Amino acid sequence: MNYQTPPTPRRALGAAPLIVAILAAAALSGCGDKQTGASKPGQAIASVNGEEITTMQLNEELQRANIAPAQQQAASKQLVRVLVDRQLLQHEAEKEKLDRDPKVMQAIERAKALIIAQAYMQKHIGTQARPTRAEVEAYFAAHPEFFSKRKAFDMQQLVIATRDLTPEARKAAEASRSLEEMAAWFDANNVKYARNRVTRSTADMPPELSAKLMSMQNGQIFAVREGERSLLVSIAEVREAPVSVDVAAQQIEQFLINKKNKEAADAELARLRSTAKIAYLNKDLAPDAAAPAAPPALPAATAAGGDAADKAALERGVAGLK
Repeated sequence: MNYQTPPTPRRALGAAPLIVAILAAAALSGCGDKQTGASKPGQAIASVNGEEITTMQLNEELQRANIAPAQQQAASKQLVRVLVDRQLLQHEAEKEKLDRDPKVMQAIERAKALIIAQAYMQKHIGTQARPTRAEVEAYFAAHPEFFSKRKAFDMQQLVIATRDLTPEARKAAEASRSLEEMAAWFDANNVKYARNRVTRSTADMPPELSAKLMSMQNGQIFAVREGERSLLVSIAEVREAPVSVDVAAQQIEQFLINKKNKEAADAELARLRSTAKIAYLNKDLAPDAAAPAAPPALPAATAAGGDAADKAALERGVAGLK
């Protein structure tokens, strides 16, 4: 259904790596059970201060982690330890009445609402039919920029602290003919930087971003501000990277399933809105008329080099130096 369990708020639980690791394997399961020693469905496999941990809880964690059957025995031992540690943390938090903290209560209510809404959608929309071969081939033919005429952009980056992207640095970047010249400028001005190289294709970028990159010359530098870090990026090479319909079929199928899920969810929400009495008491917060959505990029099965943060930075910031 392409829904995701909501992340645990950092402010409420902190961001210590150990705690995150303990909690991540079982986000939200059991978040409403406050009765120590309360009977839970499933055979008990452990007890923490009189409160049972059951096979049903363990099976839920195995399912969430998508553990292969051959690995479940070894994984079960680790997950039971995770469940025990999480229960210990929950007990201590309740002793300190953190479960009554307004921010924590709000986060729990939000998570509960999202889970219930997801359950409703799963019940009323169900699993969409697998796209036919004809549907896959039709999508392939309609989007040559993603497949038969796909292009790949090899890009080089210099990563610096945003505080170092000064007007002087921008001016130097505009005058530089390559990232090597810019790196030499950084060296001369004692600016620390790191090098990176990423590859993106027209299949995993929005069409407007692909068009922008296609209009740039190799070696042209553009800047991207991304929080505390900034990127100076140049295109090293644009090359042909076509794929066949057989190679792309699984990727297209998943995209079409996600698209059908979204359309079904949108239709159900539209039906519910049409029968509900909705009043926006603050007119400034009333939604605007729905605008047509831009055509989505096909999610890439793999992206050579770089990470999601680099991709997001490029999508938000590729505009060239002004």
